[in-house]
Amino acid sequence: MNDMREVEVVVVGAGQAGLSSAYHLRRTGFEPERDFVVLDHSPAPGGAWQFRWPSLTYGKVHGMHALPGMELTGADPQRPSSEVIAEYFTAYERAFDLRVRRPVDVRAVREGSDGKLLVETSDGVWSTRALINATGTWDRPFWPRYPGQETFRGRQLHTAQYPGPEAFAGLRVVVVGGGASGTQHLMELAPYAAATTWVTRREPVFREGPFTEDVGREAVALVEERVRQGLPPKSVVSVTGLPLSDAVRQAIADGVLDRQPVFDRITPEGVEWNDGRHVGADVILWATGFRAAIDHLAPLKLREPGGGIRVEGTRAVADERIHLVGYGPSASTIGANRAGRAAVRDIRRLLTAERAAA
Repeated sequence: MNDMREVEVVVVGAGQAGLSSAYHLRRTGFEPERDFVVLDHSPAPGGAWQFRWPSLTYGKVHGMHALPGMELTGADPQRPSSEVIAEYFTAYERAFDLRVRRPVDVRAVREGSDGKLLVETSDGVWSTRALINATGTWDRPFWPRYPGQETFRGRQLHTAQYPGPEAFAGLRVVVVGGGASGTQHLMELAPYAAATTWVTRREPVFREGPFTEDVGREAVALVEERVRQGLPPKSVVSVTGLPLSDAVRQAIADGVLDRQPVFDRITPEGVEWNDGRHVGADVILWATGFRAAIDHLAPLKLREPGGGIRVEGTRAVADERIHLVGYGPSASTIGANRAGRAAVRDIRRLLTAERAAA
């Protein structure tokens, strides 16, 4: 391990939320490497986008909002989003000289001395007065557990491992999950697979009409209320419903999006319900979402009895030095931009107050 280094702010993660935070730090007078540092465990710029499947083209991306200070223009909608956004993030980091350190794994954040935090990483220890956690969810895919799951003779994979529809040619596929990823997978797989079955725990809700600012605000408010209560955040999509596009309408008409209630058990050959129904399967694709990647914050004991971290705005209620950007209500591209600005504003107030009291 290298000798301990000191900065005023550590930003963990260089996706949309982390880069937005770094931009606002730089814009308000913080110097990278001297006053703040951005640590990213990914091998290259692009955040979680760099790991998305090739068939997720930029034209299929819902609501990718530009980073502050630099628009994303002229992107070919037919190119993979992993390429388009990785190139955009690369250009952004260079344009604002953010000097992201990667690959660096943040292993733990602990209480230090003199009111500072110790950030333990694969590249040494950082002592900091404040921390912006922008780690997102991609590294924490959620795998539900069902009886008999270990007996299944086929392949099980999560959205995080999805290779594109061609890999499922001629196979019987069960897709589990009622979110945007599940419906996208089904619509892509249908022309290739021998058969598809869609199962969800709850009846999916399709949203008619445009996604207005009012609808967005109402959705964010519901998610925000959960994190204010210390409950694990739900996705914004979970409270807005699925957009009913022409492609989705066609998939419903064709029977591709024919939702079944989730099965009761998994057998070696497929899935089974208590009423005796059985569906044979070669693949179970778990489009069951992700959880916040915040295990490295465990030493600070921020979690509430409800399982989440109670947050006001972006600030952890239990520790004003910690800001969670891209968590809960800010877990959207536009939300992450706004949250980055808000976190930096609060951190500046905190550091100013500390200096005045010194």
